[in-house]
Amino acid sequence: MNTLKVLLRNRKTNISSISRTVTTKKKIFDPNEEEQLPIFQYPVSKSSDRRVYVWGLAETGALGIHLPRGKHRSRKSYKNDFKLVWHPMRSSFCERFDVTQIACGYGFTVAAVNTKEQHKVFGTGINTDSQIGYHAPKMGHPLEMLLSPAPIYIPYKSLETKVIGLAAGRAHTLILTDNEGVYTLGNNAYGQCGRKIKPSEEYRGSMHSHNIKKLGGDKIIDVVAGQDHSFFLTESGKVYSCGWGADGQTGLGNFEAQGPPAPVRGDITSEKVVKIASTADCVLALNGKGELFGWGNSEYGQIPMSTDQQQVNTSYALVHFTKGIGKIVDIAAGGSFCLICNDQGDVFVWGFGLLGLGPNVHHTAKPTQIPAPLFGRNEFNPESMVVKVAGGIGHLAAITNNGDLYTWGRNRHGCLGLGHDKDQHFPLKVGIGAHVLSVKCSVDHTIAMCRPFV
Repeated sequence: MNTLKVLLRNRKTNISSISRTVTTKKKIFDPNEEEQLPIFQYPVSKSSDRRVYVWGLAETGALGIHLPRGKHRSRKSYKNDFKLVWHPMRSSFCERFDVTQIACGYGFTVAAVNTKEQHKVFGTGINTDSQIGYHAPKMGHPLEMLLSPAPIYIPYKSLETKVIGLAAGRAHTLILTDNEGVYTLGNNAYGQCGRKIKPSEEYRGSMHSHNIKKLGGDKIIDVVAGQDHSFFLTESGKVYSCGWGADGQTGLGNFEAQGPPAPVRGDITSEKVVKIASTADCVLALNGKGELFGWGNSEYGQIPMSTDQQQVNTSYALVHFTKGIGKIVDIAAGGSFCLICNDQGDVFVWGFGLLGLGPNVHHTAKPTQIPAPLFGRNEFNPESMVVKVAGGIGHLAAITNNGDLYTWGRNRHGCLGLGHDKDQHFPLKVGIGAHVLSVKCSVDHTIAMCRPFV
């Protein structure tokens, strides 16, 4: 009986305790005090935030990423080949650094970061000619391939210097700064680094970098690298070139190799050029009026001439060739084709290759429009228009005002980023989870600079 009384007394005590706890909780979550409660805010990206996506051949180290191997990875996800990246993959390096510029060379990649430290440019991939600087586990044993981005030493005169432009060719690199001109490194066998050619010079394991401060007393504002030649665009719109000229790609009126940069001759001498494009040995230039100029290799009619001339060594105006297209806003020159877009967002292509005009069209002698619906323009999305174009050796790319990326052409090592290695005869949209701002195409890999959606 006494035991029963004790149990009842304890039960009353527990109920009383629970009642006090509920009362206390009611006071804590009083509706009148809601404004004082902390609010959890999800992080939102800034307008300056960037993401970099890479795809294509990873074996050379050009993508700067490591793919899983062996029993602990899913071989199916990479089509039984760890050497390739079939879909765009976010660069982990670019997640750690504030990347501002990127460039694709032949089997290597360079990236500039926003920093006030000594190392402002990083490189990864093939380094047989020191195109991404000197890197050695011990002195005298230089690495000819880097699988991860490594800093490139450049003797900047001030740590405040910023890198504002990059270009990469077959085996040389151009680094444009805001106040110190251009630094060049890598193979200079044809003068593509803008310095005197030394026939016996050894480029493997070289620590040499060359500085070009100004040209013609003018500030350099842009750099472009072809296969083994280089272009420098000055503030006044003048174009200088150097390097291999066997196909007339230097535009200097001859077919010789050129060391120190010299002014390009021909019709552009009286023009203010705003952009130059060259990936292999054909060159396009655009002036401020949206008019087109070209020179270099014209084996497939990239630079139309009144004669059968296949090597054009001075610049020619292509106004009549592009008549009716309207104002041109962007240009690209690939291995055997040319690509442009106008201010209406229409894309035109000519030359030889998988041009985006279907499996039955491999060559066209005049600019032919690729149907706008292939880039997303239709009755439900009439405002869609292409604003930028790019070209590698065998593949092409276009970016719309909505930040969508389309690729087509030769799909060497999966460089189209479409999930397979089959060639593509029409433009197809690439699946990237970000707003694409720019794209760089090379021989076998592609890199896109993007802005996060949120």
